[in-house]
Amino acid sequence: MRILLTGANGYVGKRLLPELLNLGHEVVCCVRNANRLGLDDVTLSKISIWETDFLDEPDLKSLPAKFDAAYYLIHSMSSSNADFDNLEARSARNFNTYAEAIGITQVVFLSGIINDAVLSKHLQSRSDVEDILYQGHFKLTVLRAGIIVGSGSSSFEIIRDLCEKLPVMIAPKWILTNTQPIAIRDVMQYLIGVLLREDCYNDSFDIAGPNILTYKEMLLLYAKTRKIKLWIITVPVMTPKLSSYWLYFVTSTSYKLASNLVESMKMEVVARDKRLQHILGIHPISYVEAIKLAFLKIEQNLVISSWKDSLSSSRSSGDLQGYIQVPVFGCLKDKKSLAITDLEKTMNNIFSIGGDTGWYYGDWMWRIRGHMDKAFGGVGLRRGRTHPTQIHSGDSLDFWRVLLASRQEKRLLLFAEMKLPGEAWLEFYIDEKNVLHQIATFRPRGIWGRLYWYSLVPFHFFIFGGMIKKIAV
Repeated sequence: MRILLTGANGYVGKRLLPELLNLGHEVVCCVRNANRLGLDDVTLSKISIWETDFLDEPDLKSLPAKFDAAYYLIHSMSSSNADFDNLEARSARNFNTYAEAIGITQVVFLSGIINDAVLSKHLQSRSDVEDILYQGHFKLTVLRAGIIVGSGSSSFEIIRDLCEKLPVMIAPKWILTNTQPIAIRDVMQYLIGVLLREDCYNDSFDIAGPNILTYKEMLLLYAKTRKIKLWIITVPVMTPKLSSYWLYFVTSTSYKLASNLVESMKMEVVARDKRLQHILGIHPISYVEAIKLAFLKIEQNLVISSWKDSLSSSRSSGDLQGYIQVPVFGCLKDKKSLAITDLEKTMNNIFSIGGDTGWYYGDWMWRIRGHMDKAFGGVGLRRGRTHPTQIHSGDSLDFWRVLLASRQEKRLLLFAEMKLPGEAWLEFYIDEKNVLHQIATFRPRGIWGRLYWYSLVPFHFFIFGGMIKKIAV
């Protein structure tokens, strides 16, 4: 079966891709930038890539051939607080134009459960996209999911952050709202199960797990599963803005995503339709079991994807290709070089940097910089990394984005997604003489950018000097 996978570098898309390949399907991954796919060479050799941006005016030249099915997994909620709904509507309309030109038999759209007549902006946007896709020249199958729980999912990571960091929690009243979470592996079963099933054409189905829980119960069950003591105090008055800041500063989410999540959390999300569960013969696993499976993946370093790999809101266009060539003119640099004795160990140090490993020297200073970034609306250090030793182009790495990660070239290039008065790169490479080069490049924006760089020169002396010494062995 020939399948078009949009949103292939998103949380669900990166989980779905290996499942489709294992079933023998031919997959074309549709992304805005191929460098952000973050896939290993073996997987890349099995797929085709179509680079396009559904926000742009459709270009109907040189399109890929006809498809049996397509997955519509495009989501813009975290990109803009003000107009993500307009972006999502535009993407859906442009997708319909492409689909008509290409020829697609079935489109599967992963949406959210809709219960209330008055919806949050997020859920209303999902509903509007569903209406637009129903106007397309294909058979549409809509899967309306509850909160998705799995290693790396935004919901799971937010719950994890809250419970692991706050033994006593003062929570807003929306924490008593009912919801019905679903395990990511069950979502995969549904997504694959509906492929080219005529009894699923032009229909919408709710998909959810077996447990209806309040957000408070979800937090307490997580704590019980992890054997953590947790006390939750619910207060009647906490504004949406204050709730958003509460999530933002305690968890690894961005403020824009936190704000949209808070609005959605006020709405009850409970499945009212179990038809698809019976049609496909799926027996969803419990919320507690989903938590245990998520930690099993984490402990085995088998986390395939993370919501944190989405673009920083400061780079909403998604076009990082222009940053892969480190500029020379108009830049300030800190260059350091050191001969190495153990190539393999040094390489492992380079490709393990960040996350739980840290930055090898002055981690407390990196943490302070992360807190400062978070305070000014940036991503902070909490994104970490998906795998402790493996890293790919397009991955997020604390407050950096991986532009290039090549063991063959012995080179790692990072681009800063922290809040800065300019643009910053951090590069590591080993030359043919086994000399490690570490280069920090900053392209300042105006006088404030230059003042920022020069104010940090004393810190750079210690941080970058200590870092290269720890990496080079």
